[in-house]
Amino acid sequence: MSGQFRRNGKIWVRVLADLPITGKPTEVRMGRGKGNPTGWIARVSAGQIPFEMDGVSLSNARQAATLAAHKPCSSTKFVQWSVT
Repeated sequence: MSGQFRRNGKIWVRVLADLPITGKPTEVRMGRGKGNPTGWIARVSAGQIPFEMDGVSLSNARQAATLAAHKPCSSTKFVQWSVT
């Protein structure tokens, strides 16, 4: 997404990967702790806004989101804030 916003807009990522996933190697005996962290995940609940975009048109934002939509594997919905 950042290639679409290089000069004009800004992107804020509002999710943080804060939950470690641990795993033990195969063929290791029971006991001796939990295992080393193998990766990190982020908990995203329904209705949470993971990305905010500003400074670009709605069509450019939609194009950038469709290019990046296959990565989180979830449906996207646009919420347009009105400034009053």
